[in-house]
Amino acid sequence: MPVSVEVIFNPNWWFRNYGISFDQPFYFDRKARIENDLAMRRALCERFGIGEPNPGPRPIVGSQHVAGGFVVPALLGVEIRFSEHDAPWPVPADLSREQALALRVPDIERTWPMDRLIADMDWLEKEFGHVVGDFCIDGLLTTALHLRGQQFFLDLVEDPELAGRLFSVISETQARVAGYVRSRTGTASVAVNRSILHVDPTIFVQGNCAVQMISPALFRKTLLPHERSLANQLRPYGIHHCGGNLHLFAEAYAETGAVFYDVGWGSDVAACSRALPGAFLNLRLSPVRMLQSTAGEIRRDTEQLLAAAGRNERVGVCSINMDHGTPDGNVLAMIDAARSRIMKP
Repeated sequence: MPVSVEVIFNPNWWFRNYGISFDQPFYFDRKARIENDLAMRRALCERFGIGEPNPGPRPIVGSQHVAGGFVVPALLGVEIRFSEHDAPWPVPADLSREQALALRVPDIERTWPMDRLIADMDWLEKEFGHVVGDFCIDGLLTTALHLRGQQFFLDLVEDPELAGRLFSVISETQARVAGYVRSRTGTASVAVNRSILHVDPTIFVQGNCAVQMISPALFRKTLLPHERSLANQLRPYGIHHCGGNLHLFAEAYAETGAVFYDVGWGSDVAACSRALPGAFLNLRLSPVRMLQSTAGEIRRDTEQLLAAAGRNERVGVCSINMDHGTPDGNVLAMIDAARSRIMKP
């Protein structure tokens, strides 16, 4: 079977190429959401041969074609700004120490935005008989930074009580949101990375975008216990690590029992493959190189990543958040290089 391949474009790409606006109706207006989902699926198939031909409308509650998490930060009181050509932007709340320690896990069914989204699920299920989709719910460290600002990096070292308290509140909120959504739609993290559809659609993927900014030792001391707990609640578990240093965290990550890893561009893929032998490795190409390189260079990037993995199974490729101006030829080169490499089922 060919290597699985997925692409995700930045909202700016969709806005500039197809006029799709990413203001609040994209996420909260049922009609707009279904229409945009249909347009995006059709565009990906017609332009790149990805997905099903002639797709029909479906009862979607959360887009599966853009990245960017805002639901959990919003539930915890973080202001969210929306833009027609950008992903939702959580504005750092810069909570005081007292405010951070007073934070509690919200009643997700009665707190914005989940109350709105749950009402949508109810309506869609009544009208269509089922509902599909899920939400990127951000990451443990990223959400803590949204709540406390850059001060949280100092908290990790100087105020373990506060850091532990925030991680506990965030992880429990994540568990409740992901568990609820998965119980309604059957998935929890397709919005984090569509590549899980080729592995196990029920996988929950933790968004560890910001983990590359701390040391492996500090991660193990402060964050890993919360990841292990969350993994036990939400199996099957996966980890998104878009930083170029996954190999430095692989040994600690393995303690979660994760079955899926996003391997950030620049990571030592061979080392990751050795450290995580039983997990699916989703190899990420650089969206900057996708924008600036030639099709031949992108083909070589793809082939070199797959060769470094040294596997005949449990591997795929993707490029996420490609911006407007990315040549179609580069995207097609990545897709063709992946599909030309036959793996054992």
